[in-house]
Amino acid sequence: MSRATRQATGMPASSVRIIGGSMRSRKVYFHDAAGLRPSPDRVRETLFNWLQSVIGGARCLDLFAGSGVLGFEALSRGAASVLLVENHAQTLSCLRKQIGLLGLGEQCQLRQADVMQWLAGKPDQAYDVVFLDPPYRQGLLGQCCELLQQGGWLHPGSRIYLEAERELGEPQLPDGWSLLRSKHAGQIGYFLAQS
Repeated sequence: MSRATRQATGMPASSVRIIGGSMRSRKVYFHDAAGLRPSPDRVRETLFNWLQSVIGGARCLDLFAGSGVLGFEALSRGAASVLLVENHAQTLSCLRKQIGLLGLGEQCQLRQADVMQWLAGKPDQAYDVVFLDPPYRQGLLGQCCELLQQGGWLHPGSRIYLEAERELGEPQLPDGWSLLRSKHAGQIGYFLAQS
C-alpha cells in the first residue's frame, strides 16, 4: 500500500509483515498505542512451527489482539477462523480496516471488550488455539489462564500460546495443563501450553 493510499484510508505508518502462508509478505498496519508490541518475526516463525500440526482448520482466539498479526498469521497458515478481542478504540478501528484490506471478513471476527471481563462470561464455542499476549507488568497472564480453564473456552488438547516479559520465567499453569515448549528472544519469554 502506497503512503498516499495509506493516508487516504487512515491507516497508520507502523507495520509488520505476515511471514508465512497464503498472505506471506502482506503488511499489517497498526497504531503505536501504549504497550502495543507485535510479536517479532523470529518469535512468530518459531510459534507457527510449533503449531504447524494443529493450525490447519483451527478455531483461534487472539486475546489482547493489538496489531492482530498473530491472528492474521494463523489465517494465512490455514486456520478456519479467528476471533480478535481488543479494547482500545483506536487499535480496534485499525484492526477493522486491516480485516477489510486483507479480505478476511468471512474468517475473522472482532470484539471490543475488556479481556478479563469478557473471559468471565460464557463462550459461544471452545477454541483450538488461543494466543495470549497481555500487556506486560500487569499480572494478567495467570488470571487469564485460570479464566480460560474455568470458563469452557478450551477443548482438551487445545494449544495456548503465552508471551510475557522474560524475567517472569516459566508461567504458572492451571492444573491439567502441560508446558510443551518454551523459548526466549531478547526480553521476551514465550511458551506453548496444552490444556
